[in-house]
Amino acid sequence: MKRGLFIAPFDELVDPRVMAGVAAAAEARGWDGLFVWDHVLYRAPVRAVADPWIVLSAVACATQTMRLGPLVTPPARRRIQKLARETVTLDHLSDGRLILGVGLGSDNSGELGPFGEELDPRKRAKLFDDGLERLAAMWGGEFEPAPVQQPRIPVWAAARWPNRRPVRRAVRWDGLFPIELPGPDALAELVAETTEARGGEPFDIVAEIEPGDDPGPWERAGATWVLTGFGRQPRLAEVRETVAAGP
Repeated sequence: MKRGLFIAPFDELVDPRVMAGVAAAAEARGWDGLFVWDHVLYRAPVRAVADPWIVLSAVACATQTMRLGPLVTPPARRRIQKLARETVTLDHLSDGRLILGVGLGSDNSGELGPFGEELDPRKRAKLFDDGLERLAAMWGGEFEPAPVQQPRIPVWAAARWPNRRPVRRAVRWDGLFPIELPGPDALAELVAETTEARGGEPFDIVAEIEPGDDPGPWERAGATWVLTGFGRQPRLAEVRETVAAGP
């Protein structure tokens, strides 16, 4: 099992230089990855929001070994050709350390409706599936350069518990990031389902815990990654304290 940090680049963590410093310190303490929220707007009390791709570029330049990526990017509100260029460029900048987290997205943060994005979840699901297929084709040779990682950049798909349709979608890719899980037993259910669906092929299952929580029960349930998250208003002091404590 690997351990990572899951940080919203908001408010106190909005400066990419601060996030780069956090990442460098985390790598030195043995953390395996750093993942950031991807939003263009977020509801109150959040005020300041950073672009995740700029933040991740700063993190890539400040580190050498840790994995990194957005959790999660909604393809339905992205131009896929732009996402293809961003992901491949970041994969090269990081020497093949990018993991792309994707999801349907929602308007709970108020970032879809005000910008004319698709609000119907069924239509977003179609845009999601079509977008990922186009993205894989662009990674696979339609665009140059190709990603460092082959056959492609790993993709983790999000799913809100207990919905199973997103889980079935995720097993076509490389990992599952379930959110709002009631506990490790629910994660164990998903591990069993995805293991059967994948025929035992390698597949990541990602769990999120709060600072100070014991990752052990999640590891025993089958998580391959456990991320320590800090909510929508991360405090720099708490993040630094967690980093210093080690994974």
